[in-house]
Amino acid sequence: MRRIALTLLLLLHNIPLILAQVQSEIAPPENIRSVVFTGNNNAAQFPIVRLGERMQLRFDDLYADEADYYYRIEHCNYDWTPSNLVKNQYLDGLDNQRIQQYDNSLATLQPYTSYYLQLPNGQTGLRLTGNYILKIYDQADHLVFSRRFIIFKNAVSVGGIAKRPRDFELLNTGQRIEFSINQGDFNLVNPQQEVKVSILQNSNFQTEKRDIKPQFISGGQLLYKYEKETTFEGGNEYLNTDTKDIRVSTNTISRIELKNRYNTYLYTNTTRREQPYTYFPDINGDFLVNLGQGVQNDPNTEADYCFVHFSLAYEPWMGLKDIYVYGKFNNYELQEENKLRFNEKNNTLETTIFLKQGFYNFKYVIRNTDGSIDQNAISGNHWQTENEYLITVYYRDFGAQYDSVIGMANISSVDISN
Repeated sequence: MRRIALTLLLLLHNIPLILAQVQSEIAPPENIRSVVFTGNNNAAQFPIVRLGERMQLRFDDLYADEADYYYRIEHCNYDWTPSNLVKNQYLDGLDNQRIQQYDNSLATLQPYTSYYLQLPNGQTGLRLTGNYILKIYDQADHLVFSRRFIIFKNAVSVGGIAKRPRDFELLNTGQRIEFSINQGDFNLVNPQQEVKVSILQNSNFQTEKRDIKPQFISGGQLLYKYEKETTFEGGNEYLNTDTKDIRVSTNTISRIELKNRYNTYLYTNTTRREQPYTYFPDINGDFLVNLGQGVQNDPNTEADYCFVHFSLAYEPWMGLKDIYVYGKFNNYELQEENKLRFNEKNNTLETTIFLKQGFYNFKYVIRNTDGSIDQNAISGNHWQTENEYLITVYYRDFGAQYDSVIGMANISSVDISN
């Protein structure tokens, strides 16, 4: 009986862990567009800021009815499951506040309301480092969309380098991240248990590698010199298009038509899987809202929207695979809007996406039958590709309730070495 009672107590103790679900980002509905959530780190595509630094959220509502939106903030563990903290432990002030700054579009064919939120602000501050989810709700208390952000402090120093893998199978396609954590004056008693590490390629959570233990501990340093555990596919540079001058064709835009809205037709892309690597600058999948000409030169309210027509030349090996246009503009999510469909007349795969004027990176990816994403089967895969890697170091002291973030580093593969 004592054994049964002990088992029940253990099960009850672990119920929160069993029920905890990863807080994945929620995609917005079709009327919410151009979600941009940034901090001061130019290498990242979502906010990664020091405690006390500011971040900014912007988004457009195509209904243009000046609706009320509210924000809430949730603290998460390193694996993005909800932490056990209550709000007054990690918030200074209150959330569930209305977004008060918004403006209507000016002289655009597509009307919209542009919303702006800055955090921290007069109502809401943040007390602790860690992973967070920002959730936006409408006036009926329905969740509209959510976005991740990270608050950190530099309690330890992190340094690293990108190298070619030693594994012959990955030599021409992979990038291996080698790094170390120098604890300095920060006392890590049991780093194998207390320290957790996450690595992202180009700020894309689809690429995340985590649960990586220190390989060696030397004095005050934790060394990570793994082969496969920290190796990523190099991929290829992103394709791009620039619609800031909405009436002008470019080297990526074949023609423009004005109907009830502008229609921008891109030149048909071809696969690059068999082609040698060619360097050309990209912004690692990101997008920038931009404006060629305007009354006040404010792209947030004067940039218009247009239907951008993407097309990819079909090849027999593609079969009936699910292929999507993919980039930060849709938060690297696979949705019906960015799924390609076969056009028998042109022998191309096509889709049309409603986008705000600006500069966009994109690539074509395949969704496998198991739900995983093959990012490089169409684009090609090369060790020379320029990528940015974000290393985030989490720490949970014995008996603590949450994972703090005690250090981070950005590593570029521009100077990748052997």
